[in-house]
Amino acid sequence: VQLQASGGGLVQAGESLRLSCAASGSIFSMGWYRQAPGKQRELVATSTNGGYTNVADSVKGRFTISRDNARNTAYLQMNSLKPEDTAVYYCKANDGRYAYWGRGTLVTVSS
Repeated sequence: VQLQASGGGLVQAGESLRLSCAASGSIFSMGWYRQAPGKQRELVATSTNGGYTNVADSVKGRFTISRDNARNTAYLQMNSLKPEDTAVYYCKANDGRYAYWGRGTLVTVSS
């Protein structure tokens, strides 16, 4: 399975971005992680085919993960972005046996 992520960029604080991640095969769960400079990679949000979602407290209420199961695609809608959201965002997918990581997409939020 290959993952193709897109949607990163440079925005000002308070603005929005939407990330997309398309998987080349059937996926059970998909999600987003991020890694800021000098920090460890952390979970942002995940979603299963059954609709269960898990969202980090730091982004709850601002970020929303959604899925298009027919297209094996996940979206991360990021609203009210803050400078501390600046990071490389990675898509991760799991097919029930293996985990797959996409290439990161950079999100930069200026103050």
